[in-house]
Amino acid sequence: MTPPESTAVAVELERLRGAVDTGFATLNGRLDVALQRTSTVESDIADLKADVEALKRNRWPLPALAALTGAGGLAVSVWQAIGR
Repeated sequence: MTPPESTAVAVELERLRGAVDTGFATLNGRLDVALQRTSTVESDIADLKADVEALKRNRWPLPALAALTGAGGLAVSVWQAIGR
């Protein structure tokens, strides 16, 4: 027969092993959730970058339209000044 001390140590080691296994399983689950959230955030950032690039491409006519409006206003003013 084994002495009671070694049996107690073996039982305690088995309990410790179960606690460590449970801790690792919990940690693994949390890491999986964090990885999924990170992937979601990365895809959201990529979508936002694409939206910003589309807005930048569509923004270029605004200064040209402002210049044409100013030139049109100047032409109308000169035409009215000459016509009077």
